[in-house]
Amino acid sequence: MANGRGRREPVFDAPAVDAGETDIRLSPEDRSGGRMARRGASGERNAGKPPARRKVKKARRRGGRSLLSRLFYAGIVMCLWGVIAVGGVVAYYAAQLPPIDQLTVPKRPPNIAIMASDGTLLANRGETGGRNVSIKELPPYLPKAFVAIEDRRFYQHFGIDPIGITRAMMRNVTGGGVAQGGSTLTQQLAKNLFLTHERTASRKIQEAILSLWLERNFTKDQILELYMNRVYFGAGAYGVEAAAQRYYGKSARNLSLAEAAVLAGVVQSPSRLAPNRNPKAAQDRAELVIAAMNEQGLITPGMTKTALGTPAEPTKPKGAGSANYAADYVMDVLDDFVGTIESDIVVSTTIDPTMQAAGERSLVDELNAKGQKFNVSQGALVAMQPDGALRALVGGRNYETSQFNRATVARRQPGSSFKPFVYLTAIEQGLTPDTVREDSPVRYKGWAPENYDHGYRGPVQLRDALALSLNTIAVKLGLEVGPKAVVQTAQRLGIASPLQANPSLALGTSEVTPLELVSAYAAFANGGTGVIPYVITAVKTADGKVIYQRPAGSGNLGRVIDPGSVAMMNEMMHNTFVIGTAKKAQIPGWALAGKTGTTQDYKDAWFVGFSGNLVAGVWLGNDDGTLTKRVTGGNLPTEVWHNFMLAALKGKPPVGLPGGERFGPSDVPVAGGPGNNYASAGGEGWVQPQPARRGSPEKNFFERLFGL
Repeated sequence: MANGRGRREPVFDAPAVDAGETDIRLSPEDRSGGRMARRGASGERNAGKPPARRKVKKARRRGGRSLLSRLFYAGIVMCLWGVIAVGGVVAYYAAQLPPIDQLTVPKRPPNIAIMASDGTLLANRGETGGRNVSIKELPPYLPKAFVAIEDRRFYQHFGIDPIGITRAMMRNVTGGGVAQGGSTLTQQLAKNLFLTHERTASRKIQEAILSLWLERNFTKDQILELYMNRVYFGAGAYGVEAAAQRYYGKSARNLSLAEAAVLAGVVQSPSRLAPNRNPKAAQDRAELVIAAMNEQGLITPGMTKTALGTPAEPTKPKGAGSANYAADYVMDVLDDFVGTIESDIVVSTTIDPTMQAAGERSLVDELNAKGQKFNVSQGALVAMQPDGALRALVGGRNYETSQFNRATVARRQPGSSFKPFVYLTAIEQGLTPDTVREDSPVRYKGWAPENYDHGYRGPVQLRDALALSLNTIAVKLGLEVGPKAVVQTAQRLGIASPLQANPSLALGTSEVTPLELVSAYAAFANGGTGVIPYVITAVKTADGKVIYQRPAGSGNLGRVIDPGSVAMMNEMMHNTFVIGTAKKAQIPGWALAGKTGTTQDYKDAWFVGFSGNLVAGVWLGNDDGTLTKRVTGGNLPTEVWHNFMLAALKGKPPVGLPGGERFGPSDVPVAGGPGNNYASAGGEGWVQPQPARRGSPEKNFFERLFGL
């Protein structure tokens, strides 16, 4: 030891090092010397151990530490590369999106709410099927139902829910299939707003990016409101308001908890869970929604019990859906009053829901009861006030079956219901109801029209000739005044369809629509003023800003008939209800006027009549032009008109007709009474039996009498 071999000098600027430890601050030489010293100092501890075994043990320790270090290092590197790869993929798909600073929520397609005259909803039009509603308008349990079943952590996550995704993955693995998705409400909204519905990894990445953008730019309630107004509920309904109207016939503001639960459950699979198509599946899903709400404390146990005890019942479509025909007509004319529609609007109309329902019921009931027997399958009804305000418009037997609007679009021959324009032209040229014309055969260039019963009555006053719908006298009058003059008269009163100025025009051979024929008759009901039919009174935005307000008196064409001519025409058309073809349509206490119409071979049958406050017209026939089995204006159409007018005029005080001082409901000749040899059995031009004339065999009388 004298030579100092193995001795270490103390290091004063370093902490003490225990025996067997290495001071990492020593130089390699110092470490070597230190190892020698340690070997000397630990001789007793290593005594008896072979040197080779000690080397192997130390090598193993160094190798184990080296392998773990390498694995840890490799893991870090792989994670870094994974982050870089994911970042690259995200960046790539983010680049496929519009610049994030230019991203905006697409506008929701506007809804057009069409309202009846009493403020009730007739129909919604537009791509969504219902208006946009704010979350503040809704009962609190409605948005909570969506959160409970679709995204219970909606108010906790940042648009993407890792916990929810993990939970969904675990359930799907344990369930052996895809039982639950991990998409949040925000992700679903992002998909609905910006993306397609394809199931690809790229879409999911873009969905996640857009979800983060939504969460950054909108509050949770705003996101939930956007979601409920955009999501699809089936049956063409987008948004909760459209779904509430479609399935329950009410606003989303008035939904019960049970109904709210159904709608919240529908969005998972609208085609499978729609309550009108699969009520049991919809109710089962609704019970899951209610249970989830109860479990999460969103509703009380009492509310839960009530909702489960009174399941929601979807409303069944009422009647034939004829209000949709009126709504379609509103949409047809709406462009005339407003420009491009960029937001929800509310259209106020003149349609009276009570009259609309009465018109539908009268038409459908008649066709159901007698349509098969008489081989008639379709019909239309139009009713308006004398100023042109449409009160009811039924365009067909059933809207669900056929959306073709026969009231406004279909042009059919009006038959004898066109004759008032011929008689008015004659009156304006100096004739009167007392004027006599000969009911006798007429021939014009080989054309020889006949009366309905093939008989002739000799001299007949015009008032009776019109009431009995005598074809020969109408044709003679048409030739007397000139077909062109008749065309001008009809057009002056409002007939817009092309009219052929020929002798057969007097018998209604030029086609017209029910709407224009009824609007032309309105001039008789209002005292001689021409009108343009109208249905829209106002258009407003959803927040009440007025876009259009119908000016008072607009659509008035001015006087088109002088008062004296109106009085004489109304007297003659009133006679139709007394001795003529519309006798069965009388309504006690009311002065009524009108004209029936039947086309050749019974293809089309009409009746247009009016009181002092309402004009209505009915058409019956077949879309394909198939002949009916002897349907005339005096039978089925008159019955439909009568049933409608009974309901429409119920409870209203009787209103006289213009020119009523010439006649009234109580001072007109009674059918079969003194001085009156005519009576009606419902056919066009049918007359009470008289001595048989040439061309009028007795068998025709019995055919008309018994409806053969």
